[in-house]
Amino acid sequence: MKFLAGLRHLSRSTRSFSGVSSFRASELEIEITKNPLPKPDPNNLVFGHQFSDHMLEIDWSKNNGWGTPKINPLRNFSMHPAAKVFHYAVELFEGLKAYRGEDNIIRLFRPDKNMARMKATAVRSHLPDFEGQELIECIKRLISVDKEWVPHSTSSTLYIRPTLMGTDNHLGVSPPTEAKLFVITGPVGPYYPTGFKPISLLADPNFVRAWEGGCGSFKMGCNYAPTILLQSEAAKKHNCQQILWLYGKEEQLTEVGTMNIFMMWKNEEGGNNLSKIKKYLDIITLWPIIK
Repeated sequence: MKFLAGLRHLSRSTRSFSGVSSFRASELEIEITKNPLPKPDPNNLVFGHQFSDHMLEIDWSKNNGWGTPKINPLRNFSMHPAAKVFHYAVELFEGLKAYRGEDNIIRLFRPDKNMARMKATAVRSHLPDFEGQELIECIKRLISVDKEWVPHSTSSTLYIRPTLMGTDNHLGVSPPTEAKLFVITGPVGPYYPTGFKPISLLADPNFVRAWEGGCGSFKMGCNYAPTILLQSEAAKKHNCQQILWLYGKEEQLTEVGTMNIFMMWKNEEGGNNLSKIKKYLDIITLWPIIK
């Protein structure tokens, strides 16, 4: 089977041309599970409930920098209860997918855009920087190991969740001295139980997700926790699947909680303001991969 042809040869040096200290995909260590799990029915997948056999792990410390990237059987973590991620939400994540085409080739969609956003969020969170292409190569290897977990389906995909979090066991709001980058994957169908159908949105000006000068344009877990209550109320009280977030006195449309929003219209002069809208949204909302 063809798989993501053309993996580039990677240097074993510890620094890139840009000067960013990073792990190297060429040093990747792989341990294959002895207890593979059965693959679920691709027609009955619940988003985020099934996971592949393996995961990627890379540790970092202030004293030693990035460690060796490792693909291991999926496992639980053992962490000190004072780890920064538990107390100050020093954490970020990304979400992308691998698609199996009708030609049986597995493809990623714009992973470089996800890496750019992940790196920008790492800087904003004072978490360690890394070379995005190196992580892409590691993710390709992870998918290659678990290639049979990529559904043979046109309506299901393999979801990929890279995560970076502060793990040092010191209380106090300060930069992390230890961190862990890991990637888990799993087959998914439609995000909503209603499937590939239009959804209803609740727009409530009393709640704001992002604002100028904030961190709404970065993919941090702490941005999502405060939205869960309103999302739950939207479903229970209004039969809406998601929130259409508003901003400012004019209640401007910004984004929808777990998806992109796109509109096209002409102004009174017959032109459009899409460039201005895009520039404004990039300041306060999450950078979209599709645009």
